[in-house]
Amino acid sequence: MVDITRLLGGKSKPTDLLRYGPCNPIPPDLPLRSDGEGRPVVVWNLTRRCNLSCPHCYAEATSGKTGEELPHREARALIDDLAHFGVPVLLFSGGEPLLREDLYQLGDYASSRGIRTVISTNGTLLDHHAARKIKEAGFAYVGVSLDGLEEVHDRFRGRRGAFQSALSGIRECRELGIKVGIRFTICRQNYQDIDGVLDLWEQEKIARCCFYHLVYTGRGRRLMDQDISLSEKRSFLDRLIARAEWMRKDGREGEILTVDNHADGVYLYLRFKEQEPERAAEIYRLLRRNGGNSSGIRIACIDAEGNVHPDQFWQHYSLGNVLERPFSLIWQDLSDPLLRRLRNRKGLVRGKCSRCLFFDLCNGNFRVRAEAAYGDTWAEDPACYLTAGEVQGVSGSPARCDS
Repeated sequence: MVDITRLLGGKSKPTDLLRYGPCNPIPPDLPLRSDGEGRPVVVWNLTRRCNLSCPHCYAEATSGKTGEELPHREARALIDDLAHFGVPVLLFSGGEPLLREDLYQLGDYASSRGIRTVISTNGTLLDHHAARKIKEAGFAYVGVSLDGLEEVHDRFRGRRGAFQSALSGIRECRELGIKVGIRFTICRQNYQDIDGVLDLWEQEKIARCCFYHLVYTGRGRRLMDQDISLSEKRSFLDRLIARAEWMRKDGREGEILTVDNHADGVYLYLRFKEQEPERAAEIYRLLRRNGGNSSGIRIACIDAEGNVHPDQFWQHYSLGNVLERPFSLIWQDLSDPLLRRLRNRKGLVRGKCSRCLFFDLCNGNFRVRAEAAYGDTWAEDPACYLTAGEVQGVSGSPARCDS
């Protein structure tokens, strides 16, 4: 996650400790610590059930059950283990998490155990009753998917009225004082709506707007040829930077973030290196603190059946199951070859990534995207749009600076 607003000088937030904390990047052996430092954010796909069928769904959610979901008792035991292990954030996702009948009880229990709880939802079921229960359960944040303006979003989500339902849900959360944000996954079908969604975000006074780069896993694998071009990725960042800068100068509140492509942070740094070196140095410092892609390091995923994955996009690779062994033990077991290599990947990546001067800012970006595109986990990330000159600090591109 690249917080454009914060990197450009925006206000510090409590969650900044997770992104730019004193122990980043996390040592690869992840030693046990009494203060919980270095523990991952956990994405918990509570269910694969969903009332929509979106083309980019990494979980390949369906309208009916596709396997056993963790029973309530075992789900509470999982939360106990996560709390004891020191997991700072638990993100309830799906499928559609609001279809899980005990969502609010589980959220309340996790919150009572000291874990910050958030929800990722398509928003179509987020009426006043649901929003009230979310607030009562102590959820700190709700991310609602809006993949374009009304016509585009409804077509993308496969249901007429999905946009208005999601927007209504956002307003319900906002009226109740729940922090809420937009989640927008960029692809060819909705690229033209980026500015319109930003305008809507400002008009509605929504706290956060997150733009997700497409990851080619699950059903999203079939959208690989629908990703935007590398030049469009650069243009997209230029537009976000311009919007964030204008808001900063105008004193406007709101967070703009990008997710699932750490080239964005390097590109932002390079944009400011020559003209505003002091700001660039602070951007570099924060990015290096963050450490780049953290799949298998500072982010983990648990699916509806209890399987543990290096992140939510590695649904096809299981590290173990929480019904057989606690998450805390699975996460520390470096006998798994993928987990071990993700924790110490610098000497493994190939292609452009192996020559990049900014590896410490990006950490090789998304290995699962390289696997999907090339059948090689350690190939360069095909979504990295930095030029050969930029990654090597030549052809007018700024070289690496000290942290």
